[in-house]
Amino acid sequence: MAADRTDDDCEQLLARVARGERAALGELFAAEAGRLIAIARRIVRRREVAEEIVQDAFVAVWRSAGRFDPARGPGRAWLTTIVRNRALNAVRDGARLDFADEEQLALFSDRRGDAHAAYEALAEGDALRRCLSTLEPRRRESILLAYVLGCTHGEIAARLDAPVGTVKAWIRRGVIALQECLS
Repeated sequence: MAADRTDDDCEQLLARVARGERAALGELFAAEAGRLIAIARRIVRRREVAEEIVQDAFVAVWRSAGRFDPARGPGRAWLTTIVRNRALNAVRDGARLDFADEEQLALFSDRRGDAHAAYEALAEGDALRRCLSTLEPRRRESILLAYVLGCTHGEIAARLDAPVGTVKAWIRRGVIALQECLS
């Protein structure tokens, strides 16, 4: 799909999304995400935060596409407004965003070995170790950093060089997999 969709194309995709067509959401994301990330990034000044905002915005679009009314304005403007408002909220709620400076990151990298040591300290036959070993390495590391060291999603994202939303997904899916494995 071309990245420069017309408003009509966007509105047709929104109508399909409202009918529950996942493929339409994917097409809409492919067409609009780059532009929307750029808008969010101008507001929040951090790419990983902008990506998370756009991801959350598309979840909202999936849930509320039926409320889009083309009589009130173009579909692209509606998407832009959703992203803009979420980005402004993120700036307003800046206290909840965790920004780590270089000194904090250096301290954090020194503590990374502690998470691995905790994993290695688990007995070979331990169920938790067995279940942790089934996880993909980056998921396992995200969980260890979060639950052993108490690192924030932002710190983990910076250390693993991954978007915050991806780190959140790794942790959430990893915990679900651990729960299933341990039950």
